[in-house]
Order: sequence, then structure tokens, then C-alpha cells
Amino acid sequence: MVVVGSVNLDLVARLERLPSPGETLTSRGVTRHPGGKGANQALACARLGATVRLVGAVGSDPLADEALALLRSEGVDLAAVTSVEDAPTGTAMIQVDDHGDTTIVIDTGANGFVTTDDLAADLVLTVLEVPDEAVAAAMAAPGFTVLNAAPARAVDEAVLRTVDLLSVNDDEHAILGRTADLDALAAVVVTHGASGATLYRRGREVASAEPPVVDAVDGTAAGDAFTAALALSLVEGLPDDEALTRACAVGALTATRAGAQPALPTLDELHAFLEAHA
Repeated sequence: MVVVGSVNLDLVARLERLPSPGETLTSRGVTRHPGGKGANQALACARLGATVRLVGAVGSDPLADEALALLRSEGVDLAAVTSVEDAPTGTAMIQVDDHGDTTIVIDTGANGFVTTDDLAADLVLTVLEVPDEAVAAAMAAPGFTVLNAAPARAVDEAVLRTVDLLSVNDDEHAILGRTADLDALAAVVVTHGASGATLYRRGREVASAEPPVVDAVDGTAAGDAFTAALALSLVEGLPDDEALTRACAVGALTATRAGAQPALPTLDELHAFLEAHA
């Protein structure tokens, strides 16, 4: 499979609660983790057993190696990740409270320079942290195409109609729905946080699922893990309800651990989690 997406270094501050506008709070410390929605979903797919190639961009700076470290160590093909001189490696500034809720501010950096190469694969997944041209190229590729439309922005309806699966949360669904008829799309999955997710095909609800109840630690990569798991499950031919249940479980398990990429589960960890919550 191929992921066309962003690579970031995440700077994560842990807080008792998220600050109100204008309020200053003291964190319990700041940690650094590899992140970026594209990189997260590439690693999530790899840990769930897929062979993955990432198409992306990083800066020519010391942050690049740190941002790519886990992808490299776990066998994701990085040959199509380019190093650009005109921008730094992308960064994300993340606040996480004691309930696992987050606020995230992204500096796009080199992700704004992502270009596409050969995208032939059985599964092509992209996100909206890369330029529109890269998104359109990914969704026009052969194979099963998945758009995780985050962070939300308007997407050309002609591009959306080429997507085999659109993955959005409630807010993103509302934003895209203002400029496009999402009921006309082949498949749309809408996540509802701890309440689970709903899958629609041509506007008709075909499956819904709730995640196992967990003690959430950090929800940063839960949505990325969910989308990766659902895409793989559908390509593997699982029925809609089974695929959605599996994806919800992957998202819930991810939320029980800190960090973005460090939290992503392996296939063995998923199986053990599902057995424990059967």
C-alpha cells in the first residue's frame, strides 16, 4: 500500500486540563514523538501487517531523522520521502489533558512541498496535511483510495467523487458537507469520539460500532489508527460491521497510550485487546 501524507515531529505538553482562551497553565513536562497524520497512518498500517510505502517530505534539518525514526526502524519504505531546502520539517504542538483530550497546532513546513510519484498499489491513503495537488493525485490512483479529510478544509467535489472511502469526524463531516454532497460518495465513515463510528454507502447507513470502554490517556493518534485499520480491513474483504468494530477497537487501544506513533498497536496487541474485551 501507499500513504501520501505528512511527517511531523510532535511536541507534547501534558496538563491537568486544557487552558481557556488567554489562560496560561504550567505543564507537567514536554515530550517529543514522531508524528504527522500521514506518517502515523503509514506506521499504523505497518504494525497491523501491511507492506507500506510513504510519499512525503521533510526539511534538511536535524528534526527530519527524529521524525522518521520509528518509520525507518519498523520497515516502512521511505524512498519517496524527499528532503527539501525551502522549509523545515513539519511540527505539531499538542496539549493533552488528564482525560486524553487534545488541542493541536500544526506548522506545515516541508509537508507543503509533498509531490507524488508512482502510486500504483492495492490501497492508497492520503490526508489533508499535504497540498491539494497531492491529494488529487492520490485519489486518482488505481486501487482502493482512502481520504482522511483532516485537518478539515473544502475539497473539490470532483476529487471527493473519486474516493472509495472518506474518513471524517463529526466536525469534518459538517465542514465538507457545506460544499459537497457526501451522500453521493461511495463510502463515508464518520467517527463520534468515544461514542464510536458510523459507516455509510451512498448515503445509506450500513454499519455502526462502539469502541470498548477504556481509560483514555492521549487521543492524538486514535483517529489515524482507526482510519488505517478500517482501510486495511475493507481491502482484506472483511464485512462492513466487522471492519468497523475492528477499527473502533484499534482507535480505543491507541488512546490508552501516550504519544502518536509510540501508541499505535501491533497486530498481536490488537488480537489480545479484542480477546480481553470480547
